[in-house]
Amino acid sequence: MRLALHCFLALAIITIAACTSVHAQSPTPPRTDQAKPHATIQGLWMMGQSLCEGAESLPLVTTKDTGWGNYSFARGVRTWKYGDNAATPEKRPDEQFAFVPLKATVEGGLGETIANGMADTLKELLIVESSIHGRGFPPITRNSAPHFLVSYAGQGGRQIQELAKADLSTDPRTPENRQHGGGYYKTSLDDARRAVKQAAAMGEKFSIRALCWMQGEANGGPTGGIKPTRWDEELPRAQGLEWYRDQLIAYRKQWSDDLRSITGQTGQIYMLTYQTLGPAGEAQLMASDKDLNIIMVGPHYAMPSAINSRRTGGIYGDPIHLSADAERWLGAQMGKVLSHTLSGLWKPLRPNKAQLDATRSSILLDFVVPVPPLVLDETFLPRQENAMSGGYASLYGFQVRDEKGVAQPLTAVELGPPFVLQPGFASPPTSIRLHFASPLPAGEKYVINYGHPNAGELGAIAAFRNGPVVEGQPTMEMILEGDLSKKLKPLTDEGAFYVSNTATGRANTRVPIRKVIFENGDTFLQFEVRELRNGVAFNAGQTVVAQRPFTYGNLRDSDTRGSSPSQVFGDSGYGTRAGQPYPAWNWCVLFSRFPVSE
Repeated sequence: MRLALHCFLALAIITIAACTSVHAQSPTPPRTDQAKPHATIQGLWMMGQSLCEGAESLPLVTTKDTGWGNYSFARGVRTWKYGDNAATPEKRPDEQFAFVPLKATVEGGLGETIANGMADTLKELLIVESSIHGRGFPPITRNSAPHFLVSYAGQGGRQIQELAKADLSTDPRTPENRQHGGGYYKTSLDDARRAVKQAAAMGEKFSIRALCWMQGEANGGPTGGIKPTRWDEELPRAQGLEWYRDQLIAYRKQWSDDLRSITGQTGQIYMLTYQTLGPAGEAQLMASDKDLNIIMVGPHYAMPSAINSRRTGGIYGDPIHLSADAERWLGAQMGKVLSHTLSGLWKPLRPNKAQLDATRSSILLDFVVPVPPLVLDETFLPRQENAMSGGYASLYGFQVRDEKGVAQPLTAVELGPPFVLQPGFASPPTSIRLHFASPLPAGEKYVINYGHPNAGELGAIAAFRNGPVVEGQPTMEMILEGDLSKKLKPLTDEGAFYVSNTATGRANTRVPIRKVIFENGDTFLQFEVRELRNGVAFNAGQTVVAQRPFTYGNLRDSDTRGSSPSQVFGDSGYGTRAGQPYPAWNWCVLFSRFPVSE
C-alpha cells in the first residue's frame, strides 16, 4: 500500500510540474464544453484540407457498416461538393440528409477519411468505460446511444481564411484554378441545421461533441514562415506562428459559437487538431497552450504515406498524403483522445526543458510524458539517422544546432535517469540525454530540432539488373552488397520507402522502393523506372540513403490505452502489418529551435 502511494505521489508531482511548465502562460480557463452526454446523436464536425478529405487514401479499408451504430448523412461524410450547391448549401435536397451507417466511400481520387476510426474508436472506448463505471446508468452497447454523426465540409489545398467565415476563396484575387465557389464554413453550419432537423424528426436530440481541425500546410511559406493569404507576403517564422496561432483560436471560438447557436448548447465546444507538417504544426501547439479548448492530438509521421495507395490505372498516391489505413489509424487516435478530454487527462508528448551539462558534452532534454516510460523505438520505425563527419547530424530525430545553423555531431541518444522522489522510490525516465563527439564551444547559444526523413545509409550501389514488368510497368533493381534485411525490416514492414543518392553531397535523384529481395547474401531494391525523380537515373558506386516520406523521430511514450482489436491494418497490398492493431502510442510532436539553457 505504501509503495503504491509513493508511486502515485511521484507521478502526480511529475504531472503537476509538467503541466505547470507547459501552461504557465495560459490565462484561458479550463475547457467548458457542454455537449450533452445524454444527447442521443452527437456530431463530430470536421474541417480542413487534403488529409481531412482523404485525398488518395485508396483502396478503402472501411467498405461496409462496422456495426458501431455511427452515422453519416446519406450525402456522405464529405458534404461540400464542387458544383453541387457549394455556395448555397441550404438548397441541397432534404433526402440527402437522412442518417445512414457510417462507412468510407470513393469520390474520384478521394477515399478513406478519419471518420470511422474516430467515431468507432470513441464508441468502443465509451462502451468499455460504461461497463466499468456504470454509475447507475444503462450500459452503452454497439447499437445504443450515443450515435456519432460525422460531417466534413472542407476541400484540399485550402488556407485557414478560405475555410473560415470570411471565405477568402471567393476573393477576386484568388487564382482562377482555386475559385471553386467557396461556401465551406457556410456548409458546415447548414450541416448542423440539417442534423438538428433530422434528429428531431426521429424524436432524438442532437448536439456537437467535438470539432476536428486538419489544416495548416497550405499556409506554409517557402522559407519556413507563414503566408496569410495567396496574395500576401510571407510572414517571418516567429511572427507567422503567432499569426496562425491567433487565427486558429479565433476560428475555434467563432465555429463553436455559430454551431452552438444552432444546436442550443451552452459553453464552448472543444477542437481537436493533429500536428500538420511545416510551421503551422508548431503554431497549432502554441494555440493549444493558449486556448485549452484546443487539444493537440499529436503528429502523424508514424503512419504510412499514400505512396502505398493504389488507384485505378496503376497510379500511386503523393507522399504528403496518407494511405487508407493511416487515415483510419489517425482517426482512432482522435477517438482515443476524445475519450480522455472531458477528464482533462490528455497531453501530447512534448519537450519541457533542455539543459547543457557542466562538461558541455551532453544535453539533458526533459519531456511532458503522459504515460511513462519514454521509449526510443527503432523496431516499429527505423532508427532515424543522418551521418556527418564525426557522428550524426541527426539521430533518433534529434538535431542540435548553433546560432549560425551549424549542426553539432551527435554520437548517441539515450534515455535519461529516472525521477527519484526519495531513496528507493523512482518513476520511469521522462528525459533523454544527447551526447556529442566533443564538448560544445562556449559563447554560443544552441537549439534542438526534432524531425528528419533520413533512415540511414545503405551503402554503395554495386550494380543494376532489369526487374520484371509489374502491372505493365518496367522495373529495375539496384544491387547492394550484404544482407540488409535487419536494417530494412521496419521500412519493409511499413511498405514502400525512398532511397536517394549522395553522389554530389546532395541528393539529385530519389525513387520509391516497392519491393526488396534478398539473394545469395545481397540485397536487391526494386523500383519502377517511371518513378525516378525528374527521370534522373542512379549510377553504380553512388552511396544511397533510405528515407521515409515524412519527417520523423523515434521517441514515443508507453501508452496503449485505446489500442483495439477492432481497429486493425486492413490493406494487405503493402507492408506486413495487415491484421495487426493500430498502435495507440503517443509519439513526440515535431519541434524546432527549442532553446538549450546552460
